Amino acid sequence: MKTELCERFGIEYPIFVFTPSEKVAAAVTKAGGLGVLGCVRFNDADDLEDVLQWMDANTDGKPYGVDIVMPAKVPTEGTSVDINKLIPQTHRDFVAKTLADLGVPPLPEDEAKSEGVLGWLHSVARSHVEVALKHPIKLIANALGSPPKDVIDQAHAAGVPVAALAGSAKHARRHVDNGVDIVVAQGHEAGGHTGEIGSMVLWPEIVDAVGDSAAVLAAGGIGTGRQVAAAMALGAHGVWMGSAFLTSAEYDLGVRTEGGTSVIQQALLAADSSGTVRRKIYTGKPARLLKSRWTDAWDAEGAPDPLPMPLQNILVSEAHQRMSESSDPTTVAMPVGQIVGRMNEIRPVADIIAELVSGFDQASKRLDDIREG
Repeated sequence: MKTELCERFGIEYPIFVFTPSEKVAAAVTKAGGLGVLGCVRFNDADDLEDVLQWMDANTDGKPYGVDIVMPAKVPTEGTSVDINKLIPQTHRDFVAKTLADLGVPPLPEDEAKSEGVLGWLHSVARSHVEVALKHPIKLIANALGSPPKDVIDQAHAAGVPVAALAGSAKHARRHVDNGVDIVVAQGHEAGGHTGEIGSMVLWPEIVDAVGDSAAVLAAGGIGTGRQVAAAMALGAHGVWMGSAFLTSAEYDLGVRTEGGTSVIQQALLAADSSGTVRRKIYTGKPARLLKSRWTDAWDAEGAPDPLPMPLQNILVSEAHQRMSESSDPTTVAMPVGQIVGRMNEIRPVADIIAELVSGFDQASKRLDDIREG
């Protein structure tokens, strides 16, 4: 499984994995892929600095990247206190009633409450870029499309290529015109922010649209080596994955139970491929989430419309924290793709990577046998 991206990034396999967990990112890098650490959860640049220092010390000198979030439009800038004033009381009342109806316990009195993810804001995201470029990162990706041109120029000046997610050929061309080096063609099946076009249609459309101007990573619904082979057959230079690593043994976000899994992982292990919905209730932009009693409540008659980014995430941040620390997996709010139906066991990252490689090899040999008759 070798493409030009392997040589460009100094990696063994063209497998790029987005994850909010530094332990998963480091494990992916050490297993031969490229771990990409999601930075949006870091409201404080000093916290990101600490984690990137940990990455530097725990990746054996191998390459890793970071993922920032720079939305094209936000309702305002300012502190969380300022932004909090823009959230209607009716929405707060709905969240409080829903949590009570679902039986979600409050946080312990001595535990700090989440103030929301301010990494959606341009000012915070730019601080992430400043911090990241002080480290030996090999990629900056933007989860919401092309970053501002000056950010791309800043990365290029530091010798760091830029990747941007795209949900259509039109978006992909716009990214390339803006100077993006790698387009992540993310199909409708993906977890988190995703567009309307399915992967099988989208991947070759974007490959044809950008031509030789940029490399293309296929994303959305990839969890097996056969799917990696399909992406390569459709012209992709590699794959961008995320959901499949949420049930890795190294994933360390969320409170773990006595059995060693978090309530988040319990919910993911129990889901099938039809157990997701695409809603604005997580961030204010359409995102694919695990279907749960929480998402059902927002779908019910009388529920308020989600607020725009970043207000919606600030509104529900404490609720997410409470649900992830509860003992009830049926209430979990978690971005995940339709590949969740194949996420049926907890495995080390190295085993997941090894299976992707062996599955790709088997699929390639099968195609060779078909071609040769």
